[in-house]
Amino acid sequence: MDLLWDLLKVLGRIVTILPFLLAIGLFMGKRSIGELPVFDFLVVLVLGSVVGADIADPNINHIHTVVAMIAIALLQKFIVWSKLRNRKLGKLLTFEPTVVVFNGEIVEKNIKSINYSIDNILQMLREKDVYHINVVELALIEANGSMSVKLKSEKERITREDFHLPYRGGGYDIPLILDGKLQKDILKRLDKNEDWLENQLRACGITSIENIFYGAITNQGDFHCSVKGKKVSNLPPIQN
Repeated sequence: MDLLWDLLKVLGRIVTILPFLLAIGLFMGKRSIGELPVFDFLVVLVLGSVVGADIADPNINHIHTVVAMIAIALLQKFIVWSKLRNRKLGKLLTFEPTVVVFNGEIVEKNIKSINYSIDNILQMLREKDVYHINVVELALIEANGSMSVKLKSEKERITREDFHLPYRGGGYDIPLILDGKLQKDILKRLDKNEDWLENQLRACGITSIENIFYGAITNQGDFHCSVKGKKVSNLPPIQN
């Protein structure tokens, strides 16, 4: 009976703590996991430890965990605010960018100071489609561990501006139909109505929204869609 009660307590803690953890995460702000500064990474680890201990041990007072999570979130907010106000404190709590390649030469001292190997640097350059170090003017290891690369001017890609070609801007999709469901709020914000959409569907030979897997309007006002169940032939044989 005691075992059953402990299991019920654990389930109850999971149901109550996860929504609260989500609220704490939203309060702390949007950060990509791969771009977390050192302090934020430590905050995530501590939060995970506190929540894990609370869920795993029914004897831990639930309210203590909630108070600890709130305190951690407030501390994180305070540290972020302090870093923005005090540049010196910000330097202490995060890494500075490190130059690893300059004018085609590897900066050995800097690479060793951040505990990277030459293999790490070469791999990261290849991921940037750079296969010759001598074409690199400047390569930095950023605070989040990623690499930024500036090629020498004669090796940079040609742009429209170099040819004096007019720039019309990039295009993008605005989803209107997802798996047969119309996003009415988006349609309204675009100053379109369902009559307009029906005309677009008829032009595509489609009679019902439910038959569409994905439908979108571009920023130029063009509508396009993919039909449910449509088989795509001649797919490239890409495998791991």
